[in-house]
Amino acid sequence: MTEEPTSPESEIAAPDAAGPDVPPDHLSIHPRSPFYDEKKLYRGIGIRFKGTVRRNVEEYCISEGWVRVQAGKTMDRKGNPLTLKLSGTVEAWFEDLGEDAPVAKL
Repeated sequence: MTEEPTSPESEIAAPDAAGPDVPPDHLSIHPRSPFYDEKKLYRGIGIRFKGTVRRNVEEYCISEGWVRVQAGKTMDRKGNPLTLKLSGTVEAWFEDLGEDAPVAKL
């Protein structure tokens, strides 16, 4: 059995043909969630909710227009923080792209 040689061009990830480099529509910071993506979270996600930049967002959905934020220090019976689902306009961007990063919004 022989291995086929790989070219350096094939190892480089091609930019997304669908559009600019923007965060996904739905993302969560909890590893048990189906919307968890460690690689995207590692890049840093900026969230603007109702025109205000928020740093305490645990989960968001741009198309449905909501964010989940922790409700103070209150915990549920399993020791997880209680969250509130707030509705409004949500915008997201990757913080590692700098000031002129493309923004995902509805």
